[in-house]
Amino acid sequence: MSGNKKGFFELLHPLWQGINLFRLVVLNVVFFIVLVFVLGLLWTPRPEVPSSTVLVVNPYGTIVEQVSAGGLSNAAGKIIGLDVEPETLLKDLVDAIDMAKDDTRVKVLLLDLNNLRGAGLVKLEEMRDALIRFKKTGKKVIATADNYIRSSYYLAAYADEIYMHHMGLLLIEGYSIYGMFFKEGLDKLEVDINVFRVGKYKSAVEPFLRNNMSDEAKEADLKYLEVLWGAYLQDVAAGRGVKVETLRNFIEEFPSRVKESGGNMAQAALKAGLIDYAVSRDQVRDRLIKLVGEDKSTHTYYKVGYKDYLEALDREDERWGDNVHKNAVGVIVAKGNILDGQQSPGNIGGDSTAALIRKARNDKSIKAILLRVDSGGGSSFASEVIRRELELTRKEGKPVVVSMSSVAASGGYWISMASDEVWAYPATLTGSIGIFGIFPTYQRTMAKYLGTRVDGVGTNKWAGALRFDRAMSPEVAEIIQAFIDNGYNDFITLVAEARKTAPEKIHEIAQGRIWSGKDALELGLVDRLGNLEDALKSAAKLAKLGEDFKVKYIRQKPGAYDRLMANLFSKVKSETDSSPVGRLGNQPLNPVNSMLRLVNEQMQILSQFNDPNGIYAYWPYRVE
Repeated sequence: MSGNKKGFFELLHPLWQGINLFRLVVLNVVFFIVLVFVLGLLWTPRPEVPSSTVLVVNPYGTIVEQVSAGGLSNAAGKIIGLDVEPETLLKDLVDAIDMAKDDTRVKVLLLDLNNLRGAGLVKLEEMRDALIRFKKTGKKVIATADNYIRSSYYLAAYADEIYMHHMGLLLIEGYSIYGMFFKEGLDKLEVDINVFRVGKYKSAVEPFLRNNMSDEAKEADLKYLEVLWGAYLQDVAAGRGVKVETLRNFIEEFPSRVKESGGNMAQAALKAGLIDYAVSRDQVRDRLIKLVGEDKSTHTYYKVGYKDYLEALDREDERWGDNVHKNAVGVIVAKGNILDGQQSPGNIGGDSTAALIRKARNDKSIKAILLRVDSGGGSSFASEVIRRELELTRKEGKPVVVSMSSVAASGGYWISMASDEVWAYPATLTGSIGIFGIFPTYQRTMAKYLGTRVDGVGTNKWAGALRFDRAMSPEVAEIIQAFIDNGYNDFITLVAEARKTAPEKIHEIAQGRIWSGKDALELGLVDRLGNLEDALKSAAKLAKLGEDFKVKYIRQKPGAYDRLMANLFSKVKSETDSSPVGRLGNQPLNPVNSMLRLVNEQMQILSQFNDPNGIYAYWPYRVE
């Protein structure tokens, strides 16, 4: 009997070995296929530029000074269907346009604006300047989009020909600031929000104290919004070659203009002279084929995307200045919320940004530093760590120049103070000199909803005084407010020293109030108005570099894994981002995703804040 069993298993053994071998072969084949697929995505051949071609500049999402965390989270989020905010690097767009203007192969620049979600006016102005430089060579710029919103039409206005789909719309919203206010909800949850601040305009804490915006905040916000709107109208009218009143009237009379055109918004824009052609997509394609020729393999016009164009020219080192060895201005981008410690690109880290400044200071090829600031601030402690590194740089004899982008407010203004010069655009939002602290306690919430209370003893009145599950005592609140007052005094004192005036003078224009760059110049908060190129030339002049100077960008180097994943997702994203972003004006068409994204943004910002003392110089709003 046992012998028969042994014989049976001996017969099964070769079969099992065969199954196991087959399993290993299949797994190896699958692994090899995946490996080849990944390698194929990562090591694609260098793109080629046709001898007569269209350069396609198609910004996706929001145009930014620095892409957050290599763009990995945005790409991954898009692939799995999340409503993330994709980003396009401003420098890539400007570099591609500037390189193409002298490239004889590039005959036409196509602005494909279907997927542009938005950009600060300052960044649009940088793009505008690049387009003007391109057009001066005599080459044609063509703009196309199914629909135009405020940001995309600004760029289109500088094109020689503007095309819009005959079923599209041109909707130019004004500038606005709206935020969520949580007081009623917090009261219902019986959460006590202990707020400490200085300055009647420090509106960052209002969402926790009120159900609406205060009159003081509305007054200050409307003042700079009107500056932005006036600059927008002037720029667009100049680019399109129409009077400001013509543009303003079209916007204000939009309902009647659409009604006169029988509800056809494209025809309304055409009659107003704001676009040149209301056509279908194939007609745009035919126009481009006529200009550069037809690619017989694809049956469309010869074209190269701006990213492929930059890769084809193999100019990465030169564009970022990695190969510069002497007489350079070092550029450090400070974009995002200012947080303590080491942070990834897209946020400003007290430690990580300070390390970049030290790297530039110790680099013998760098003779001056330009700090490009695009930040509403954050941690006061981290802001001071960064400011101190710039101060040390100046003490060692290297000039420091600050170039403010769209926003350099609160902590963003704080880090700008250790500089020889501060440059801003008229449309820059800056100032907001003030600080605050927030300490919520949940003892009433726990008692009402969980039936839970906290009790105990301590050796003195300060023991256990900063627990989130206990009410804050008046004595502790006094101490924290005194600490906040001292922090504010430190802020206005360092600003007064930097701006060579008295603290009392700074206090008059501080108190958390936001100013436009134009007003900031008149108030003495900045030194000059100008773009990035102006600031770079000034830094070179201060360093006595002459006209022939180089620019070297100082960046955090991503690790091998980060580079691998970012490259992989960017390749996949390029295959999935073929359709236009659905929007009505500046808002996505999916209202649920839009609401969830706004709430998530607020929660993410609060969860990121990590000042060791809990004190923040921060301006939270986003101009829309």
